[in-house]
Amino acid sequence: MPKSAHKKRVRKPRASLTGATNLPQTAITLTVFLRAREGQEGLLEAELRALVPPTRREQGCITYDLHRAAEIPGAFFLHEVWASREHHTRHTKTPHFLRWDARKDALLASREATFWTLLR
Repeated sequence: MPKSAHKKRVRKPRASLTGATNLPQTAITLTVFLRAREGQEGLLEAELRALVPPTRREQGCITYDLHRAAEIPGAFFLHEVWASREHHTRHTKTPHFLRWDARKDALLASREATFWTLLR
């Protein structure tokens, strides 16, 4: 077999896995790390999962992904990208978010949220 047949195809790297270079200038990213109270892991996961479909349908929602820690029981991570801070503010006034907001304190041991802007 000729040497050239053994060459691996080299793929050109993408600018960003999320297409971040195509984001609007006003885009805002929110990262939220959540830890469940002991014994509340299942309920917390159910509440977080319930947020995903209606949030993804909201105007201005670019990304809304829920992750569960692979090695830390009861730990979750939300990665959100919004077209603008105003879109996120509107999100916090939706029925599904208000439902979550009313229940979260009973389910959470900790929550850390940080807004980010893309460096271009």
